Amino acid sequence: MAIWREFAIAISIISFVPGWASAQERPYDWGGMHPMGWMGGMWGIGMMFMMLLFWFLVIAGLILAVRWFLNDQKERRGSDSALEILRQRYARGEINQEEFETKKKDLS
Repeated sequence: MAIWREFAIAISIISFVPGWASAQERPYDWGGMHPMGWMGGMWGIGMMFMMLLFWFLVIAGLILAVRWFLNDQKERRGSDSALEILRQRYARGEINQEEFETKKKDLS
């Protein structure tokens, strides 16, 4: 039994060695410069611009989708706008009560 325990310990130690090696600092392969420092850090500004552009497009898309949905709902409720116009004409005195009731009955 002891040999299996020693074998398991040896395997676990060997499996951690690549982690130790990759955790050590090594020089950059970009001529001593960090890749994100390309052109004096301009790539960082470019990435920030792309992130802002992405979120602008997402928010603009959501706003346009909501506006389209609300306009679509207004078109479906077109009969209500006809009744509203009829009420306004009655309130201004352009039509009398008989005519108002008749047209309201026709629209309903």
